[in-house]
Amino acid sequence: MADETTAAEPTIKPIDSALTSGVERLIDRIDVPAPLRPAAELLGNNPWVRGVAVLAIFVLLAKIVEWILIPMLRRLAARTTTQVDDMLVDHVRKPLFWSIILLGTLVAASVAGASETVLSLMISAALSIVIVLWMLFAIRAARLFLAVSSSRAKPHALVRPQTLPLFMNLAAIAIFVLGVYFVFNAWRIDMTAWLASAGIAGIAIGFAAKDTLANLFSGVFIMADSPYKIGDYVVLDDGGGLRGKVTHIGIRSTRLLTRDDVEVTIPNSIMGNTKVVNESGGPHEKFRIRVAVGAAYGSDIDQVRAALMAVANESDDVCREPEPRVRFRAFGASSLDFQLLCWVDNPEQRGRVLDNLNTAVYKRFRDEGIEIPYAKQDVFIKEMPQRDG
Repeated sequence: MADETTAAEPTIKPIDSALTSGVERLIDRIDVPAPLRPAAELLGNNPWVRGVAVLAIFVLLAKIVEWILIPMLRRLAARTTTQVDDMLVDHVRKPLFWSIILLGTLVAASVAGASETVLSLMISAALSIVIVLWMLFAIRAARLFLAVSSSRAKPHALVRPQTLPLFMNLAAIAIFVLGVYFVFNAWRIDMTAWLASAGIAGIAIGFAAKDTLANLFSGVFIMADSPYKIGDYVVLDDGGGLRGKVTHIGIRSTRLLTRDDVEVTIPNSIMGNTKVVNESGGPHEKFRIRVAVGAAYGSDIDQVRAALMAVANESDDVCREPEPRVRFRAFGASSLDFQLLCWVDNPEQRGRVLDNLNTAVYKRFRDEGIEIPYAKQDVFIKEMPQRDG
């Protein structure tokens, strides 16, 4: 009779985490230094008393770092010309302080004789908190370095004020993903199945959220191409002629503040597929105003020109460079059509300055006797009708 062979059941082993194992080995190797052994013997053999003493030592060490080391680093950073190192010292204080406290908690639990199961859970939880703290520090540091790099960038540099939000978001996402990976690793969770599931879910989400993805990709292209920036006045040539000031450029949408103080949120896919007129673009931010006015036939053209130029030169809102100018545009149906062309410092001033100029032109023409024609009809009676009888 042939021997029956039975297949051995596969043994599922937990994935070894280098980070967690390293902390465990560090805790195992921690011993009371020789100079402190007499003091440790005074505490007796109670493990809980020793654990509390160890925790107090680490709390004292954290306070020493906070009260002595951090101020020393601040003084050293104050000697430099840049403010980056000062901000980094302020940001590093919190994660450094709590890292020492959490390490002391683990060492105290080990000295107090906590079981392996409890100690393993405490190590994973402490590592997760430490990873989150240093992840937030890394995000702040990355944003700080990117902001400094953007402020010193040349016009065509990769990181500049127009592309700064894009790189800030990408850096935050990359650091967040890396932090999540380390948190999973601290809990000894296999990431292979999660990554496979994420790939399948990504395909499904791509089909279900194609509009959202279109907005995201358009946002990336807008930030990279920078057709407009925050503070610019833009007009959308989409049939409605929406005009407003750009207040926010995000990954998903762009926000405009209209002259009615109404904020409009526009998906980036629409902004990317619509002709955008940037009134603040060009060689400078100045905006040209056109004041159209008609003078009656028979008016002195030179007098009309002089009156319009006087109005522009007397206005404090009109720029002297480029200088104002007057153009005789056309012979209208009942008027000589002129345009006063002048510049203002910002497109935001267009409505107010146009109101002031229209008022000044009307008063000037009235004072100088220049007639502004209006629609009127003259009726000529060729002959009076004959009355019967």
